[in-house]
Amino acid sequence: MRRDERNMLIEENMGLVCRVIQDKVHGVQQIGIFTYDDLFQIGCVGLCKAADTYRPGKACFSTYAYRLIRNEIFDALEYATLRRCREALTDPDTLPGCAMREFADGTQDLMRILDTAQAQASGVTAKGIAAIRLLADGYTHREIGQQMGGVSSNNVSAWVAKARKYLRARPEIAELGDPA
Repeated sequence: MRRDERNMLIEENMGLVCRVIQDKVHGVQQIGIFTYDDLFQIGCVGLCKAADTYRPGKACFSTYAYRLIRNEIFDALEYATLRRCREALTDPDTLPGCAMREFADGTQDLMRILDTAQAQASGVTAKGIAAIRLLADGYTHREIGQQMGGVSSNNVSAWVAKARKYLRARPEIAELGDPA
C-alpha cells in the first residue's frame, strides 16, 4: 500500500478511535494515569498499526482496525495496572504492621529490627532490605539501582519482593503488627 493510500485510510477512520474508547473503556475519568487524550493517542497508534498491516480483500478495514485499536488501548491499560500493582507490592509502607512513617517518632525500634534482619539475611534478601530503607527515604527504584551497582529497576523490585517475604516471616515483625 502506498503512503498516500495509508494516510487516507487513517484519516478516514480516525472516528474509530473515539468509538473504541466510547464502547470499550468505561469510566474514562477513573482510569488512573491516562487521560482521554492519552487514550486517544494510544488508539491512534493502533490505527496506524492497522493501516500498516492491513491487506485489502481479507476483511473490512474498519473491523480490522477496531480490534487493533482496542488491543493497543487494552495493552496500555493492562501495563499501567501491572505497574501500579508492582509499585504497591514494593512500597515499604505496605509491610504488615510496619509502616515506616509510623515509627518515625521512635515508639518502635524498627531500624534495629531491620539491622538485625539484614545482618542475618544474605544475597538479594539483604540487598532488598537495604532497598526498602532507601525506598522509605524517598528514592525511586531506578535511583536505588544506580546506587547499588547500576542494576535495573526490575532487579530492585525483585530484591524488595524477596526481602518483604523474608521480613513477613520474622517473628519480631509479626509482633510489631500485634497491638496486644
